[in-house]
Amino acid sequence: MTMQHVTLGQSGLSVTPICLGTMTFGEQVGEPLAHSILSRSLERGVNFLDTAEMYAVPPRAETYNATEKIIGNWLEKNPGARQKLVIATKVAGPSRGMPWIRNGSPDLTAKDIIEACDGSLKRLKTDVIDLYQIHWPTRNVPMFGAMYFEPGKDHPAATSIHAQLEALGTLVKAGKVRAIGLSNETPYGVHEFVRLAEQHGLPRVATVQNVYNLVSRALENGLDETMHRLNVSLLAYSPLAFGLLTGKYDASGIEGPDAPKEGRIAKYPSVRKQRWGRKEAFDAVVRYNNLARENGMTPSQMALAFCYTKWQVASTIIGVTSVAQLDEDINAWGTTLSPEVLKQIDLIRAENRDPAV
Repeated sequence: MTMQHVTLGQSGLSVTPICLGTMTFGEQVGEPLAHSILSRSLERGVNFLDTAEMYAVPPRAETYNATEKIIGNWLEKNPGARQKLVIATKVAGPSRGMPWIRNGSPDLTAKDIIEACDGSLKRLKTDVIDLYQIHWPTRNVPMFGAMYFEPGKDHPAATSIHAQLEALGTLVKAGKVRAIGLSNETPYGVHEFVRLAEQHGLPRVATVQNVYNLVSRALENGLDETMHRLNVSLLAYSPLAFGLLTGKYDASGIEGPDAPKEGRIAKYPSVRKQRWGRKEAFDAVVRYNNLARENGMTPSQMALAFCYTKWQVASTIIGVTSVAQLDEDINAWGTTLSPEVLKQIDLIRAENRDPAV
């Protein structure tokens, strides 16, 4: 199976259209298994790896930075692997409620960005980060399940986009970072980062990493046009909606006594309180999963094929807890969805909208 590489924005970074997400490493996945997953992913031809200083997830003080350390140890044990990989990581945004990240700062300063990058380089045991992303905005925006923009919640003294871009520019100039990206961003944010970069000769955003799956397609309501016209690439995360789109919860529900105990939604109550735990999301998921079965596909296969084949998506980030899951997700590459199935998907969306926005 051959996956043609794609170029991320105007960066020149060439990646596979499947990216290995690693936020389970250090929480659900121990280091030996994580190393096996990393090795198998590279063996299967995936050259793109995404992590973050905040990981593992759900975020806890005890697992803060754990994922980057696990990856760094694997790179050290596998000489030559680094040259085959495009490695992306992220600096955490304002960390209210997470005092272990910069003392719970409500800001992300230029100094924070530079220091965080140095920390990631050390943990990853590498000289350069290929794609360095801001994990979430300093501005108050609807994200992680929030639905509405609330101007009154802005933090007026927060570090400006321009100042953050200058810090990122310092890292690029120093050779510590090759390209920059954003995550959990809005059309305004993408436009402003690009506008200021072009106006002041600063690094141009190559990517935006946002949620995108069958029950969360809000980016098709404007962000996709922004990214298309500005040549910024989408990295789609949560293509399986935290496991809901695998079908494993269809019969039991996410809190039923027969729910898979090791599934993320069943295992972590904090996740159920977010967008993935909404009744409306579960109801829509069951409809999509049944549509997949009716058309000879597994729910996972259809959900992944949806992301793998959409013009909006440059690379889809898959997160796994076993080598078998990794192989299943990669094997879904090449699955095509017929016009009839795509029409049925859109009909379900028309009736349910985006319940896990």
